[in-house]
Order: sequence, then C-alpha cells, then structure tokens
Amino acid sequence: MNLLLAVATSAGDRFPTAFTAVYVVGFIAAVTIGSIAWYNAKRPVGWESKDRPEVVPEVKDTENPGV
Repeated sequence: MNLLLAVATSAGDRFPTAFTAVYVVGFIAAVTIGSIAWYNAKRPVGWESKDRPEVVPEVKDTENPGV
C-alpha cells in the first residue's frame, strides 16, 4: 500500500491539462449533440405546440438511413 501511495504522489502534483481538456470538450460535445437530438425527436406529451429554438438545426429524415 505504501508503495502505491509513493508512486501516485511521485508522479507530480498537477493533473495533466490534456486529460481535463478532453473531458471538458467531450462533455460539451455530448450536451450539444444530445440537445440537437432531443429537439429533433418527437415532442413529449405537453410539448407538441412548442416551437423549435432558432439555434437548433432541423435534421431531415432520409429514405434509406445508414445505407
């Protein structure tokens, strides 16, 4: 156990910035893509009459998706 703690503390006091940047960019991308998908999906009960926000692009269905 002491060896594990010694190795963990000798690696440095700072967490690498690249790892933090990857997590932050990934989180922002996931929220953005998820929001676009949610707004383009069928509206839940009670939301049928609500308009799509201007900033969300409209995604058209294709006849053969994935082909």
